[in-house]
Amino acid sequence: MTATAKPHVFDATADRFQEEVLQKSLQVPVLIDFWAEWCQPCKTLGPILEKLAADYNGAFELAKVDVEAEQQLGAAFQIRSIPTVFLVKGGQLVDGFAEALPESAVREFLKHHGIEPAEAAPVEEAVAEPAAADPHDEVVRLRHEVAEQPDKAELKLDLALALLATGAAQESEQLLDALPANLATDDRSLRARARLGFLAVSKDAPPVQTLEAAIAAQPEDLQARYLLGARLLAGGHDQAALEQFIELLRRDRAYQDGLPRKALIDAFKVVEDQDLVGQYRRKMASLLF
Repeated sequence: MTATAKPHVFDATADRFQEEVLQKSLQVPVLIDFWAEWCQPCKTLGPILEKLAADYNGAFELAKVDVEAEQQLGAAFQIRSIPTVFLVKGGQLVDGFAEALPESAVREFLKHHGIEPAEAAPVEEAVAEPAAADPHDEVVRLRHEVAEQPDKAELKLDLALALLATGAAQESEQLLDALPANLATDDRSLRARARLGFLAVSKDAPPVQTLEAAIAAQPEDLQARYLLGARLLAGGHDQAALEQFIELLRRDRAYQDGLPRKALIDAFKVVEDQDLVGQYRRKMASLLF
């Protein structure tokens, strides 16, 4: 994962950090990627970041920090887990995330901070998405197409998503389980998995009003707060759900082996409003780092 000979990517070191990162960020944003050779998620995220650094053609620079070789930098940034990524602009740390995001989410992160490719975006990115169809009609249509083309796995993913939109979670999950590896890691599959997780949690949870009353009576009832967040997210109340998960993180980040952070990360996959996601990513980063 060395940065050697890759465009707009360099290995950052403690002795040249001021010049190569902080001063450089006065002219161009710098993304700092904290990684290690033994870190499996880093091996997923690292190539994505390096590809985007090349694709964006100088719109940002990517500084790679091997936490094993540069322990001083890791300590200075209080790195607790990897991969961890920070964005530095104008000499200041402005945002970050601590997970192996898919490429589309990293692009949204950059876009949120006004970082666009220096060259024209690929044609496929400029194509407007088709208008959303009624999910029940889509289920009927896709069932016919899957029956006619049973070997076409992409249609089964489309059907799983349409079924999930109608509330048919069990059949949707069965289809997702049967997808080949390349589609199982597709952004849409990951988003569907996250939504299924919240649906499963909220299925047997008490009603929203009961959970709200429990929290009002005992603000430290973290399980009630988590269940309320899951209920709200499953019901489409995205910001209210994120607020519960942020409060959960604020009160006890270690609760149930890091459940607050995991809940937020999964929620970010589900919520479609990227401005809202960016807002709560920053809140999460401020609490974690």
